[in-house]
Amino acid sequence: MSGPRLARRAEQRPPATEQAAPLPTGSGRRADEDRRVSVRNLTVRYTAQDPLVLDGVDLDLYGGETVALLGASGSGKSTLMKSLTGFAPITSGTVRAGDHDLTDLRPGQLREVRSQIGQVFQQFNLIGRLSVLTNVLTGALYDAGPVNLLGTFSSAHRARALELLDRVGIAHKAEDQARTLSGGQQQRVAIARALMQNPRIILADEPVASLDPRMSHTVLDLLQSIARQEGIPVLVSLHVVALAVEHSDRIVGLRSGRVVLEGATGELSAEGLASVYDVDDEDGDD
Repeated sequence: MSGPRLARRAEQRPPATEQAAPLPTGSGRRADEDRRVSVRNLTVRYTAQDPLVLDGVDLDLYGGETVALLGASGSGKSTLMKSLTGFAPITSGTVRAGDHDLTDLRPGQLREVRSQIGQVFQQFNLIGRLSVLTNVLTGALYDAGPVNLLGTFSSAHRARALELLDRVGIAHKAEDQARTLSGGQQQRVAIARALMQNPRIILADEPVASLDPRMSHTVLDLLQSIARQEGIPVLVSLHVVALAVEHSDRIVGLRSGRVVLEGATGELSAEGLASVYDVDDEDGDD
C-alpha cells in the first residue's frame, strides 16, 4: 500500500486518541477467558552490563486476532517474541502463555509451552533435502512422542499434514524437496508446519521480509485467516506500516524497548503510526 493510499485510509477513520502515549493493552476489548497471552511490566536485560532491551512492556493477545508488532531495528520486537517462548531472560515482570507462567518453569514444562506455540521465521527454517510433507510432519514431533525417534509418524499425522498442505495451497508439492520451492511456497510450508503443532498461539517474526510484495500479501492474508478460523492469536512482527494496516486487527508499536503505540488498527492515524519511527533506535535486537 502506498503512502497516499495509507493517508487516505487514515482520513476516513474516526479521530484517534492521542498516539504519543501507550494505550491500555486490551482494555475493554475481550473477556479475560479469551486471553491467551498476558505480559505485564516486562523488562529484559541479557547481562548485568547491558542496557535494557525491553522496559516495562505490557501485552495481551486474544483468540482470533492478528496483532502486528511494529518498530525499527533495535526496538525490541524479536526479544519480545523470544520472551513468549522462554528464549529471552525475564529480568522482571511476568509473562503468561496459556496456563503457564514463564518466569517459573521447569525444563519439561518449558518444552510443553513451546510445543503449543507455532513459530514462523523470516528464513523459513525448513530442511531443504527433505520432502515438503516431512517438513510439515516435524511440527508433530512433540505430539508423536517416542515413535518419532524411528523417523515414522502415524497415518493420522500424515493425513493431517496433507490436509494442512491443501489448506495453504501447495498439497501438489508434498513429495518435492523443500529446497526446490519458491520463497513464498516455502513460507506456506512453514505455516503448515506451525499448524501441525495444533498451536494455541502463532508467532511470526518478519515472515515476509524475504518475499516480494504480492507474496507478502498472500502470506499475511493466510495468517490472518488462520487466526480467525482457528480462534488463535497471531503476533506478527513487521517493518512495513502499510502491511500492518492492511493485515492486522490491532497494532503494537515498540521504540527503544517500550510500547509507544497500541490500538485497534482502524482507530490509528497515519501520523500516530509514523510516530513509532520518530526516533532512531540503536542497532541491536529487532
